[in-house]
Amino acid sequence: MELERRNIRAVPGRHTGRAQPPAGTTAHDHGWAGDLRFAVHCAVTLLGLLLAVDVTAGRFTCPRALLWTSLAALLFVVLMPPRIRAGAGWISRRGPVREHLVRTDRLVSVHWSDDVSQRLVLRDADGRRVELDPQVLLDNPALWHQLDEDARGCVKRGTLRCGATALRQLADRIDRRTAHTVFTISGLE
Repeated sequence: MELERRNIRAVPGRHTGRAQPPAGTTAHDHGWAGDLRFAVHCAVTLLGLLLAVDVTAGRFTCPRALLWTSLAALLFVVLMPPRIRAGAGWISRRGPVREHLVRTDRLVSVHWSDDVSQRLVLRDADGRRVELDPQVLLDNPALWHQLDEDARGCVKRGTLRCGATALRQLADRIDRRTAHTVFTISGLE
């Protein structure tokens, strides 16, 4: 479990008074770099194939090359994974355009999205929200620990009005996965 020290600057946006997250130890998605390399690889491969087909067919022109480059760039943007980071009292999700930050020490709701792909939606007292893929929390115990610790504090203070069930469901999934891993490593499976 690798933790690193970083300062995160506040991201200007619609909401005034965005607090800068406190400096200190941050947890991040360890699989992000690999997912980013995969997105780059797919985009470059598509561009290479499209240009090779054009050159082979004798139809290579600058406008077509620009079109294929734009298509490859679009594929990269679609495949680019969001960067998830968390620290004491905050969690952020950085996409291709902007960063969304939620104060996890001020959570008011946590729920599952009703989209095709299930997401955990966190909302803080300032109205900010972040949607997270639960797989990122499953794969990164440091991120889950930070979120869980802050959410428990919100439950104790009574600020988390709805969401205890969603957090319990996620905690159960993480506990089952951890137990399965322990049994597999110890040879008891």
